[in-house]
Amino acid sequence: MVKLRLKRCGRKQPIYRIVAIDVRSRREGRDLRKVGFYDPITNQTYLNLPAILDFLKKGAQPTRTVHDISKKAGIFTELSLNKTKLN
Repeated sequence: MVKLRLKRCGRKQPIYRIVAIDVRSRREGRDLRKVGFYDPITNQTYLNLPAILDFLKKGAQPTRTVHDISKKAGIFTELSLNKTKLN
């Protein structure tokens, strides 16, 4: 199973990459694809929307933190709009 979760980068100042990773891998393990980053100090985010939507359509589960970050960016509204267009 694939999850969208945070991968820590930086030693003294934490910066996190949002990655698609296998559930069995550890936090700093090998990721399948980098789909964004999050800086908690400046509250800055960058999200690759097409890649995230693609993984969500394939069944990837976001962690609670990634879900909250994605919700602020409006990814789930785009996902529901795409589903209504297909039906």
